[in-house]
Amino acid sequence: MPEVIMPRLSDTMEEGVLSRWLKKEGDAVRQGEVIGEIDTDKATMELESFDDGILEKLLVPEGATVAIGQPLAVIGDGSGGGGGTTTAGTAPGAAPATTPPSAVDGQPSAAAPTVAAEAVPTSAPPSAAAPAAGTPAPAAPTAAAPAGAAPAGAVPAAAARPSARLLSSPLARREAARHGLDPATITGTGPGGRIVRADVDAAVAAAQARGAAPAGEVPQPGQATPAPPQQPGQAPSSSAPAQQAQAGATDSVEVPLTQMRKVTARRLTESAAAPHFYLTVVVGVDALFRFRADVNERFSDRNIKVSVTDLLVRACAVTLRSHPGVNSSWAGDRILAHRRINVGVAVALDDGLIVPVVTSADTKTLDQIAVETRALAEKARAGTLSLQEFSGGTFTISNLGMFGIDNFTAVINPPEAAILAVGATTEEPYVQDGELLTRRIMKITLTSDHRVLDGAKSAAFLSDLKRNLEDPLRIVI
Repeated sequence: MPEVIMPRLSDTMEEGVLSRWLKKEGDAVRQGEVIGEIDTDKATMELESFDDGILEKLLVPEGATVAIGQPLAVIGDGSGGGGGTTTAGTAPGAAPATTPPSAVDGQPSAAAPTVAAEAVPTSAPPSAAAPAAGTPAPAAPTAAAPAGAAPAGAVPAAAARPSARLLSSPLARREAARHGLDPATITGTGPGGRIVRADVDAAVAAAQARGAAPAGEVPQPGQATPAPPQQPGQAPSSSAPAQQAQAGATDSVEVPLTQMRKVTARRLTESAAAPHFYLTVVVGVDALFRFRADVNERFSDRNIKVSVTDLLVRACAVTLRSHPGVNSSWAGDRILAHRRINVGVAVALDDGLIVPVVTSADTKTLDQIAVETRALAEKARAGTLSLQEFSGGTFTISNLGMFGIDNFTAVINPPEAAILAVGATTEEPYVQDGELLTRRIMKITLTSDHRVLDGAKSAAFLSDLKRNLEDPLRIVI
């Protein structure tokens, strides 16, 4: 029987989270049809079927972490022979999947799949006496369930999720499940109505303001458990100081790591091994801003709106033509000089950072770059970027100017050899021909990997980039 396996959806992916099944057991599926969603280190990606048939078995529950290449589901001809005796969440020969964050203390996940599995007790009730050593324990009586009755606590397959796709970040879905909230009841404030973690936090606060904690909320590790009421005449408990100390632990709340945050941490640790050095120049941007305003006004009838980031992408791409050494990567024991100039633009998300890539940026016009960067940013925030749209970068731009950051240094995005950090536009006084004037400036800092680049090469690139930004006609000719 054909198996649906966990695919490799990015160059840095080692495992993925099966965040949602869009099909249930018994559904007919066709080749290329989307049957589920996978949270990767980069974004939420679609899981496609590569075969026609019947979805006979879901092997992992929603929220499970699965390694690349491990089976997720079985597609057959509907005869029911594809599932074997495999229970949900365990594929043949596969390592057990990680329990989803919401399945704590025996409570079912709010996003549990509609997979029938026999419940096997793992421990005796607290009131049951333990048998003596060497004495076989009596078999627990089992009550026959009425024909057609579902096991206690089972979620009926008919309790289907909404047919309309609910836009939400993976972290928001996990937080909603942890607090027992239905995402469909939360108003999203992200792009396109996407639910982000702040929306979940607001919903939790609203529920607490009404006088009750959200249903199903699970205490976090380190959270104090309320003490039982003291009986009349009972001496104060000697454990009161310990309870007070434990109550102080509520000042910290454990935040589950998303796939994106895990990989970000790993890659930045790798980046820290590279010998970084930093060069900063001050760019006069009055001419650049006049050029941008003129372009946007002149081509407003074509709905062209060029941003400062678009100009930076084009300027960096054009400058990299003359400095191919900067458009290189470190490959362990050699340097790779890239023929194509693919400029990545860092985009901040709720769960971390992603770098969509403008490929062959030096061959594209300003209006093409403007359209592409806007579309890539929207898809990045919606979690719908394809693998090709965030892979293959050769140089990265990180712009924090919109947050009022005057100057900063960025960490190299491995294996690239350099990244440009762009600060805010500010105004400064200067003297020209004995007259005190003001001008707008922007500080840009190039971070370089010293294994690939020497100071002189990086300085020459930064000097030419400054010239191109201060004389913007150079970047369009």
